[in-house]
Amino acid sequence: MKRLVDYYLYSWKNDPYRMPLLLRGARQIGKTFSVRSFGALFAKFVEINLEEMPEVHAVFEKNLDPERMIAELSVILKKPIIPGVTLLFIDEIQIVPRAIIALRYFYEKMPQLHVIAAGSLLDFAIEQVGIPVGRVQSLYMFPLSFIEFLAALGHVALIKEIVTHDNAQEMSESIHHKALSLLGDYCAIGGMPRVVQLWQETQNPLHCAKIQSTILDTYRQDFGKYAKNAQIKHVELVFTYIPIQLGRKFKYSLVDGDYRKRELAPALDLLVTAGVAHKVFYSAGQGIPLGAQIDPQDYKVIFLDIALAQILLGLDVAGWFANPFAEFVNKGSVIEALVGQEILAYDDPYLRKNLYYWHREVRSSEAEIDYLLQFQNDIIPIEVKSGVGSTLRSMHSFLESHVTSSYGIRFSAHNYSEYHNIKSLPLYAISSIMNTKNRELAQAIEMLIR
Repeated sequence: MKRLVDYYLYSWKNDPYRMPLLLRGARQIGKTFSVRSFGALFAKFVEINLEEMPEVHAVFEKNLDPERMIAELSVILKKPIIPGVTLLFIDEIQIVPRAIIALRYFYEKMPQLHVIAAGSLLDFAIEQVGIPVGRVQSLYMFPLSFIEFLAALGHVALIKEIVTHDNAQEMSESIHHKALSLLGDYCAIGGMPRVVQLWQETQNPLHCAKIQSTILDTYRQDFGKYAKNAQIKHVELVFTYIPIQLGRKFKYSLVDGDYRKRELAPALDLLVTAGVAHKVFYSAGQGIPLGAQIDPQDYKVIFLDIALAQILLGLDVAGWFANPFAEFVNKGSVIEALVGQEILAYDDPYLRKNLYYWHREVRSSEAEIDYLLQFQNDIIPIEVKSGVGSTLRSMHSFLESHVTSSYGIRFSAHNYSEYHNIKSLPLYAISSIMNTKNRELAQAIEMLIR
């Protein structure tokens, strides 16, 4: 299964100034598969799984001299590790945090060796030992985006049409409806690689739902790996309530039971660190960077994958296949989360990105913008309209009060249009607008559909 990350891995391989690479993201999103596929570009590929191979742990517990480490690894694995020839992949590196520190010495003393590390709960180990500054590079992965979903299903011509379409012109109605129909499939199937592969093979949503439930169980089983015993019940509660509160400011007071914020807030932070959830912070949006104007106590929360969120809620996703256009109207909070998920998937993967929104809570004058994006020196407000409604009161209010915003974007089931300083794009076209923000995205998509 080809992924957008393939382009960034290929660029890293050929970068003379590359550093050891940490591939970061939640469990089950395809990190290991992508590295193994990438390994085919090398004359030799050596994979070490520190969870499955305790016999190699001692290699990283002595001095961290790269010559000694690769010599011992070569003997244990019975495979030569040759700088400039071999890709060394250290999977589940969080099992031996000292191995993360070792990456620094590969950079300083053996820069010719290509080294990639990954792990399902890697960020918790990083919190313990840190990352050697200026010695290790991170690359963030997420579930498959809609464009990657289309690529997996062979819709290359549609991808080309979407990413090259002139946003000022309407899309052909037949193509527009085809794209929205496939987006409905994506809303039900989501972007977890195992699920997408099964959908590709069977087109059976019931089979896919079983795998989705298994993935959710895997996330639950992880709670005990990063939460203290007393916290596990809090993590489970918050995990369940994230989908319930999609599309609105997250409030701990809405969680059933006699719990306090000081008990539940750390549980949410653990889920964010695990990559299972993403916060959408309030920002005043009056200047750049957006992160300098946030209220850290004011945020929405989205789940890492909208299909998993719906399974967790117990929703019947059959409507996405039978009548996706009605579902776009009825499931507004899911569609809003979809846009956030897509923004993260298409943004610069070399940096950890936050999502932002804006609201004004003044009686008789409330307003809310679902997402704010920084495009160079512009702050672009984004409204998500799940149906075909045209009221954009909040958008107009934001543009009038924010001089750094020259235009706004509405994503909806509408076809392309533009009126004054508001651009209306269909929900399937998020990748095309993100090309403006991430200059390498167009090249990554081009490589994806070759």
